[in-house]
Amino acid sequence: MATLVFFSVRESAQATTRRCFRGLAKAGHSQSSVPATHSPVVALLPGVRWFSRGTAARLVPHGTSGGSAAGRGGGGGGALALSGAAVVAAAAAVAGFMANAGHFQRAEMASRVSPAEEDEPDGDIAKRCKAFMSPPVTDVNVLQGRKEEMSTRMEMLIMETQAEFCKALEEVDGGTFKVDRWQRKEGGGGISCVMQDGKVFEKAGVNVSVVFGNLTEEAAKQMRSRGKVLKGKDGKLPFCAMGVSSVIHPKNPHIPTVHFNYRYFEIEEADGSKQWWFGGGTDLTPVYIDKEDAFHFHNTLKEACDKHHPQYYPDFKKWCDRYFYVRHRGETRGIGGIFFDDLDSPSQEEAFRFVTSCARTVVPCYLPIVHKHLDHRFTDEEKHWQQVRRGRYVEFNLVYDRGVKFGLATPGSRIESILMSLPLTARWEYMHEPAKGTREAEMLEVLRNPKEWV
Repeated sequence: MATLVFFSVRESAQATTRRCFRGLAKAGHSQSSVPATHSPVVALLPGVRWFSRGTAARLVPHGTSGGSAAGRGGGGGGALALSGAAVVAAAAAVAGFMANAGHFQRAEMASRVSPAEEDEPDGDIAKRCKAFMSPPVTDVNVLQGRKEEMSTRMEMLIMETQAEFCKALEEVDGGTFKVDRWQRKEGGGGISCVMQDGKVFEKAGVNVSVVFGNLTEEAAKQMRSRGKVLKGKDGKLPFCAMGVSSVIHPKNPHIPTVHFNYRYFEIEEADGSKQWWFGGGTDLTPVYIDKEDAFHFHNTLKEACDKHHPQYYPDFKKWCDRYFYVRHRGETRGIGGIFFDDLDSPSQEEAFRFVTSCARTVVPCYLPIVHKHLDHRFTDEEKHWQQVRRGRYVEFNLVYDRGVKFGLATPGSRIESILMSLPLTARWEYMHEPAKGTREAEMLEVLRNPKEWV
């Protein structure tokens, strides 16, 4: 059952941040050097603060959750690039993962988390939707009528993730997101939330997409190349896909860029059976190395992974380092995080709980780092280095990112959502190489030789 609890978000944020920073204390990291930040704030740990959002109502699971969605119909979260934001959030599921063929993984998940601990909030769909940045893509009445199906549960999770992250960023920046709803004529649509040229964030985008239709033959071939055995009817393969995707580019070089996406994909075969899988990840791209930030970010992700299987973090961390690699530069895009795809075991329910755990790390793994560096001043030289690193970010996204490439090559794509991940400003210099012994050279060394942070 679910209990309606009125609580202070100040208390909730405090508890979240205490949990996500306890690893720092275990490792003996000092927080004494973390500066105070803007008010109104709440002191959580020495040097760590969080904004308050006043009082709110929320449905909190109590006891055993009711009903399982395992094996039921659903939506999807790799997205066909025909859909725009779906490209950024999920098109990799359709684009084919030839580069990762050697490390295709089917996880064997241990059921370590009780249903009540990680399940999404119960209760009336319409009430939960009121907290979103926009009404969901799917009609609320439709969602209410199939609330136990995976398509509804995943759409609610990605909408909640979008809203929680956007509101946390708005609180820090003082600006507001432009909410842009769009429709895909082939089926479905999305919600793009973008904030540009704010006080803290140069560009911040958080996209949701929910699309459906029939796979093209090209897309089906790419999926088969990844080991998917797909049997269509009359040449058609109905699919449903959904995901949430975000890229945040701060103005201050001391605040890292962050990216995440979580997605679900489902295909119905000729005999009515369904194939489904989850994918996603979260990764950090700093301009300068801060070991405490790196530890906090990776440790928060590790704790979420460890609730489900001890091999998840080490395996998905390595996968992330391999994927976000700028081959022509011989360096990673950032300091990584986790990345996974084709997750279809041991059950739909367990896989969904794992993705839920990951999605709920988005705010606690990133916002404490943002607050820590809010008041840090920076020089023209540091801003210049940020622009150079932004150039490398653009190179990866346009040259290697499968979702972007697939979207740009697909007729009917929503270009604005595909290119949302690019920064407003970047710089390219001929034969640029930082001087030895500098912090810039230290950053480059880490990118050329990925490290273990926890």
